[in-house]
Amino acid sequence: MNVMEPVTETRAVRRLSDAEHRACVRTLKRSDREPLAELIRATEMFSEAEVAIALELIDAVLDRPGQRDYIINVYEAGGAVLGYYCIGPTPGTEGTFDLYWIVVAREAQGSGIGGALDRHARGLVRSLGGRLMIAETSSTPRYDATRAFYASKGYEEVARIKGYYRPDDDLVVFGVDVQS
Repeated sequence: MNVMEPVTETRAVRRLSDAEHRACVRTLKRSDREPLAELIRATEMFSEAEVAIALELIDAVLDRPGQRDYIINVYEAGGAVLGYYCIGPTPGTEGTFDLYWIVVAREAQGSGIGGALDRHARGLVRSLGGRLMIAETSSTPRYDATRAFYASKGYEEVARIKGYYRPDDDLVVFGVDVQS
């Protein structure tokens, strides 16, 4: 898979600038760390503990280039980092990958970037011999849009663990066959 794959998105909610039309999904670079940290915090979706976990995975990829647990790709448009995803093979499985993070800059949400990142991740998983991608999220109303995003991209709810995160917050597991 071409790591500088051009992105063509036609379902944009807002008019895309010329620079955004020249967008690409590419591999993570060290210079992306701070823009990604700011982007993750600015979404106002994640606690500081969750931000720390996201940054820990980013650092793992940057600091240990030979590691095979995590793959991070970034959506860049007009020189700006507008989103990223983090995937990795699920230990002990054949062809299952976890989608650990997919985050889009708050001001760019609804413009098709999340869909572009999801399509890129699926293509990459396919190219690596993967067959199934799993995404986990919360059941709280705060994550309604996240669950709707997964459903709109063809993910199915495959499991739910009641009270997983806290008594009133279930773990919702989505899965998608990347071969279809």
